[in-house]
Amino acid sequence: MKSFLNIICKGKVKYSILLLFLLILYIFISAFSYVNAVSKDLSNSVFRLHVIANSDTKEDQELKLKVRDSVLSYMNTICKNATDKEEAISIANAHLDEFKQIALNTIQENGYDYNVTVKIGNFSFPTKTYGDISLPSGYYDALRIEIGEAKGQNWWCVMFPPLCFVDVSSGIVPEESKKTMKNDLSEEEFTLISNREDSGIQFKFKLIELFQNVKVTTAKN
Repeated sequence: MKSFLNIICKGKVKYSILLLFLLILYIFISAFSYVNAVSKDLSNSVFRLHVIANSDTKEDQELKLKVRDSVLSYMNTICKNATDKEEAISIANAHLDEFKQIALNTIQENGYDYNVTVKIGNFSFPTKTYGDISLPSGYYDALRIEIGEAKGQNWWCVMFPPLCFVDVSSGIVPEESKKTMKNDLSEEEFTLISNREDSGIQFKFKLIELFQNVKVTTAKN
C-alpha cells in the first residue's frame, strides 16, 4: 500500500512539474510573440539618424555634433513634407551624395580632412528617449554617417517622424510628430513608448528591452 501511494505521489509531482514547464513555455512564447509584434511595428514606423564620430576626443565629438546639425538642417528641408517612413527613406536615398558632401564640407570648414561614409540600412540601436517619447532597443532603418575611422561615440535621433531636434533644444516632442506615430501604431504601442508613469506599461517596455538586447547580442556573436 505504501509503495502504491509513493507511486501516486511521484506521478503527481511529475505531472505538476510538466504543467509548470508547459505554463512557463506558454508565457515565454506569448511574451516573445508580443515583443516581436511591438518591435516590428515600432521599427516600421520610424526612420533614424546615426552619426558616428572619428574618435572620442573632445574635438572629434564636437565635430560630430556640427556634422549632425548640418545634416539635420538639410534633411528637414528636403523631407519636411514627407507623409510616411517609406517616403522619407526614398527621399534620403535619392540624396545620399548630397548628405556626404554636406558632411565633408562641414568637416573641412572646421579644419579636418576626414573622409565620410553615408549609407542607409537596418542597424541596432540602444534604448533612447526623445523628450517624452522613448524607443526601446532593437533594429531600426537609419541613415548612418561614419566620420573618419568611426571609432567614437554615436549620436542617435529619429528623422521621421521628426524628433531629432528634441535632443538639441526644448526636450518636448512636437504634437504633429506624436500624431504621426499614433496613426502608425496601435493605442497600446503608443502608450508603451509615451507613458512613463504606469508600472504595468513600464514592465512591458523592460520586457521588450530584455528580449531585444538578447537578440542584438546574439546577432553580434
